[in-house]
Amino acid sequence: MNEQMIITPGNGLTAFYTKKLTETDQLSNFHCSVNEYNEYLMKDALRSQRDHVAFTWLLLDRDTNEIVSYMSLITDAIKLSITEKSLHSLDYPFKTIPSIKIAKLSVDKSYQEKYKGIGSFMVHMAKSFAIICDEQYIAARFLTVDADIEHNADVLGFYQKNGFLVNEELYNKNRKTISMRRDIYC
Repeated sequence: MNEQMIITPGNGLTAFYTKKLTETDQLSNFHCSVNEYNEYLMKDALRSQRDHVAFTWLLLDRDTNEIVSYMSLITDAIKLSITEKSLHSLDYPFKTIPSIKIAKLSVDKSYQEKYKGIGSFMVHMAKSFAIICDEQYIAARFLTVDADIEHNADVLGFYQKNGFLVNEELYNKNRKTISMRRDIYC
């Protein structure tokens, strides 16, 4: 068995490149393990982009131009408890804090087998985009995600490994997703 190449922020853009989803992109070869995510990319991502609802980024293989991964980003705001705000040194009278949300994140199955760390690299890219937005366009303190535990029980651990905390203010044990946040400046 061949050892998987580990993708990091340091080498990710050597093997891959990112680009905004366009109408000319060949999407039919992308297959992840969650059919709902395949369907979103094939049928809904462009429409969501045209309607200014979600912006989808593709990660492509530099050699083959195949889609390795994709993520859709949206604006968001999260409610934090007094304790959660204190943890991030946010002494403000309002509960809602601006953020950028990873609405969808998926990695092609064949690339998951070949490489390790693509999902974490995409989180790094989302953080980089959020910082650019915060520094140049709009305020965003956090990166947020609704971790989809319905389709993957391990996703909570994946996001925690990538610096996300569960949003206690929004935690509900009966949900199919768990609201999480990552301070983009920590």
